Amino acid sequence: MMSFTTVPLLTFLSPPLPYFIESDRKCYEVGEAHPSRSNMGTFDLLYVRSGGLHIVEGDKSWTLGPGQLLILRPDTLHYSNQTCTERTEFDWVHFQTAGDWEESAAAQEATLRGDHYIYAIRLPKTMTLTSPEAASSLFDRLQEAAGGTAASAFWQRQQLFLQLLRLIDEDWRSIAAPTAVGVAERAATYLKRNYQLQVTNTGLGGELQLHPNYIARCMIEVYGITPQQYLLHYRMDQAKLMLIKTDWPVARIAEETGFRQTPHFSRTFSEHTGISPLQYRKQYTNDTP
Repeated sequence: MMSFTTVPLLTFLSPPLPYFIESDRKCYEVGEAHPSRSNMGTFDLLYVRSGGLHIVEGDKSWTLGPGQLLILRPDTLHYSNQTCTERTEFDWVHFQTAGDWEESAAAQEATLRGDHYIYAIRLPKTMTLTSPEAASSLFDRLQEAAGGTAASAFWQRQQLFLQLLRLIDEDWRSIAAPTAVGVAERAATYLKRNYQLQVTNTGLGGELQLHPNYIARCMIEVYGITPQQYLLHYRMDQAKLMLIKTDWPVARIAEETGFRQTPHFSRTFSEHTGISPLQYRKQYTNDTP
């Protein structure tokens, strides 16, 4: 079984969503190999239908078999370190994003995180799909749409590409660590419901009847941050909404978001956003008569 701790993750902040550029299907005969490409400027998603494809990127190498995929970065060199030993058929999709992205080891604390308005899409760099038939069907439809010239073909390509990303995201979560996902989601739900209270790791462990270290491990694997970091980010999200939607003083907002002392809240908010609570509110206040 694939583990979150062994497979790197690609994180895309969205919006904006990653977008489709082009795709095709390729067939290599015995003795042929994937060409060397450097700094392509686009992500390269490879999906093997049959045979075996050998790929190197940086200091990592993979041999992809049927039903396996790999996402290559736009800013590095990749190439084949071995020719195909059997007839190999695969799909490739070039895509890009206008937003921030990063690649990190799965167990690392990712530096890119979502908030109330931004979602962090996390995709495994490589995996074996549990539903190759569904994936193959999507790639078939994507190939058909890629050749279309009508105005509607543009929208169809983008929609099918996003369906593909969703399939990958849902598939890897279901096979990588279903227990970790369940624990992390339970912890996140509890933290959201109780963000106004003083929540400790020990208290969270008691509520979930699990060891705090295990909960933290699951949260890092699924969300890229610890329970306390998740709680802090959620509190900051709620504070932003309160600053925009209410005229409450900063002291009350600090209390409403679980802070015992207003100076601590203001200092934390400034560290999180780069500006003070009042400066943040002023951005959304219309002072003109």
